[in-house]
Amino acid sequence: MDILSSMQVKVTRNYQVTIPAEIRRKLGIKIGDILLVRCEDGVIIMEKPKLDLPTFKLGKEVTTRDIERAVEEALEEDEYI
Repeated sequence: MDILSSMQVKVTRNYQVTIPAEIRRKLGIKIGDILLVRCEDGVIIMEKPKLDLPTFKLGKEVTTRDIERAVEEALEEDEYI
């Protein structure tokens, strides 16, 4: 078993978890990337999709949730600088 395949992370009050840096580097996960999340037999599985699909398209109406997500990501970036 790869040492990076199992690591402990803490769930925050907003039900968020931080993906450890070693795993982010190994998978090439960057800020703004989309991950697929599913549950199989009581196990949470997160994976990076094979294709990186754009989250915004030209001319798309920006929703309140889009703005909230952008602010959350900016705040998270600031925490780790």
